[in-house]
Amino acid sequence: MKKIKIIGTGSYLPEKVLTNDDLAKIVDTSDEWITQRTGIKERHIASSDQATSDLGVIAARRCFETFDIDPKSIDCIIFGTVTPDKLFPSTSIYVQKALNMPNIPVFDISAACSGFIYGLAVANGLINSTSMKRILVLGGETLSKVTNWSDRSTCVLFGDGVGCAVVEESHDESGLLSIYIGADGNMENLLHQPAGGSRNPATFETVEKKLHTIHMEGNEVYKHAVNTMQMAAEKAISMANISSEDIKWFIPHQANIRIIDTTAKYLKVPKEKVFVNIDKTANTSAGSIPIALDQMNRNGLLKKGDIILIDAFGAGFTWGASVIRW
Repeated sequence: MKKIKIIGTGSYLPEKVLTNDDLAKIVDTSDEWITQRTGIKERHIASSDQATSDLGVIAARRCFETFDIDPKSIDCIIFGTVTPDKLFPSTSIYVQKALNMPNIPVFDISAACSGFIYGLAVANGLINSTSMKRILVLGGETLSKVTNWSDRSTCVLFGDGVGCAVVEESHDESGLLSIYIGADGNMENLLHQPAGGSRNPATFETVEKKLHTIHMEGNEVYKHAVNTMQMAAEKAISMANISSEDIKWFIPHQANIRIIDTTAKYLKVPKEKVFVNIDKTANTSAGSIPIALDQMNRNGLLKKGDIILIDAFGAGFTWGASVIRW
């Protein structure tokens, strides 16, 4: 079986920054309240004319330019997102069009915050079962477009951004050592966007009731997130035949600092090995892990041979974890 590895990363966070103090002018909240409960200080917000694909195109171009990757060498584009440009066609179609990469297959994955890890799993399967050699995997959102800015329990949590990675078959020790994904639809109502699809098509009533925005049962999501991220991480560690002591970096989904800290504690990964950027990005859903990977990569934190663990949990509920030797 072929082992795939990441050969380049890219990311883009919109220029506009919304701080906690800015939010305190909109809803009844404060910087202290948000920081203590979430670890978030600010988030990036896409402009009114920026769609998710626009962010993805910039992230991909940065990846290609920095790591000298020819766009014409890409055999497939996979985009993990729950904030597509349109219900159809796929957001990846617009990335393909903007990057002038015609004829290759492209598609989206809707797995919420686990979308990038799901994308890696699919890319791994495609490289192992087809003639594809190099795949662009993106993950990211413009969650500001589906946020209820009058709901203080959710509007403080989310930000916009896209990250990406190019993967290909590995011919050295680097690569994915394990990947584990799963889902449980029994709790889909705890974190969802109630309207906009075929179940509840858009009407004056759905718009008036703000059913096209994020609805979340925060306490329930927190409990399931901690348990599930621990389970997924332990599964990936076991599949990779390593121990938690072997991990150089733990890169969790950036949803909430308490979830991150608790998961790391359960896994016995010390704080100095946990990468956190939630204070600057908030929760970018499928974007959080590839954005973190790119930031670490560009800052020289990832060294060849390092063992890293990525771990995510998202609406659905979905989950995924992977052990990677850099």
